[in-house]
Amino acid sequence: MRIALAQINPVIGDFPGNTTKICEYIDRAKGLGADLVVFPELSLMGYPPRDLLDKRSFVRDSKQYWDTVRDASRGIGVIFGAVSENTVAPGKPYHNSAVFYADGKLLACAHKRLLPFYDVFDEERYFEPGERSVWVDFRGERIGITVCEDAWNVKDFLPRPIYRCDPVCELREAGARILINISASPFHSGKAAWVGQLLKTHAVQTKMQIIYVNQVGGNDELIFHGHSMAWDETGSLAACGADFREDLVMYDTQTRTGDLHSSNLDRVSEVLEALVLGLRDYAAKCGFRKAVLGLSGGVDSALTACIACLALGSENVLGVGMPGPYNAPESLDDARELASRLGIEFKAVPIADMFHASLKTLAGPFEGYAPDVTEENLQARLRGLILMSFSNKFNRLLLSTGNKSEVSVGYCTLYGDMNGGLAVLGDIPKTLVYELAYKINEKDGWIPENTLVRAPSAELRPNQTDQDSLPPYDVLDEILSAYVEKRMPVDMIVAQGYDAKLVQWVAGRVDCNEYKRWQAPPILRVTTKAFGTGRRFPIAHRFREGRLLCR
Repeated sequence: MRIALAQINPVIGDFPGNTTKICEYIDRAKGLGADLVVFPELSLMGYPPRDLLDKRSFVRDSKQYWDTVRDASRGIGVIFGAVSENTVAPGKPYHNSAVFYADGKLLACAHKRLLPFYDVFDEERYFEPGERSVWVDFRGERIGITVCEDAWNVKDFLPRPIYRCDPVCELREAGARILINISASPFHSGKAAWVGQLLKTHAVQTKMQIIYVNQVGGNDELIFHGHSMAWDETGSLAACGADFREDLVMYDTQTRTGDLHSSNLDRVSEVLEALVLGLRDYAAKCGFRKAVLGLSGGVDSALTACIACLALGSENVLGVGMPGPYNAPESLDDARELASRLGIEFKAVPIADMFHASLKTLAGPFEGYAPDVTEENLQARLRGLILMSFSNKFNRLLLSTGNKSEVSVGYCTLYGDMNGGLAVLGDIPKTLVYELAYKINEKDGWIPENTLVRAPSAELRPNQTDQDSLPPYDVLDEILSAYVEKRMPVDMIVAQGYDAKLVQWVAGRVDCNEYKRWQAPPILRVTTKAFGTGRRFPIAHRFREGRLLCR
């Protein structure tokens, strides 16, 4: 049997567009002689639809397009992801389903059995789990059908399995020789290798051929890698889809051979590609063609500008330099030089006059009070005002340039540098920012050397550097990784050799700045734990790691 893995980028709620794309890929698969073409999870409506599922018209309207796919299935088998209604009460109203049409007939509608409820997932909120695993005899082969998480419950692979059944084992016991898994599995750094090892484990343990078809593209904060795979029953990778782009991959179950389109990206290149795709799709799916961002002469804004050019084209990016009273002259020079190398439009809008006018306006109410962080933040907020004005006037998506290290500990200003429609680097630690910047310069040389070697600074007071307020970034990022991503308690982090007071300070800053992150723009997710829907902490609470009292 020849199976086509159709790795597509659906738009959530665009039923006509998604259906047209599905039919186009069906035709392409027929042209390649495929017996079966497989699409990702919820490919008809896009993943994740979230509370759109609470709109009855959303599911009702999507059902109208099933017949179009059914008609396109004449002469071929088609498996695609859709929402079906649960006709059994009590229970949730819908199922997350894999629909199998062949020659214009419905062969099966397999409902997802294991519904994830952790991190960015909340499928138990909407779906009723399937009661049994489903297999189909097709073209002389028994095919087991699973949906994403159904294949995740691998004995001896996960540290703590959380489900009481294993659909994969059940399908093997039913005599399935080929396992189909349709997925919408979000990207994080290292995810492809992890999924590959999981699928290989399945193949070796069950002696089944494993077909995994994953969504590609960006939907809000989530990025989907693609990287669909076929593994033979010996645990050899036989086919693989491209990274971060749509693809159609062929796999032959008889010869155990197929197309290998992956670029085998290194860790830093993989993250860079993910950010470019995430920004490109966020802009396009929200109706933006152009972007604007502040260029400070620092590495964060420089990297964001480079990613914006890769995603949208340099002709669609505007950089704005906003020198203030404490900026070094080279900051504006470096920003202008970056813009020139990138070929983007650049405008300089000084804020000194606005800043002094604001101080004069506030002089009466502030009389008798010494200057402090209030005046520093005023500069950042004036820059935010200017950037939002450019965004409004010229219909450009404003890109926030802050990194994860800053956002974690609150080293950022609400309604200032946190302004924006998308935080491109909000899940990128400062140390990785530099790695990404050097990776870009290896190929293109866009970022001025001075930007890379100068000490990082917000330049909100004379001779300020980040390390006046923060520990060295290499140390800070290691502690943040342990506390935020690995969820390690303070005492365990200290036991690894870090200073106890420093660890307590970092943990306290993370905890006490939750209110800022609730008001941040969406953050593109590239680590195992980003600030967003996958991390839900209350703002008002009194638990402090290490009993640190944050003031």
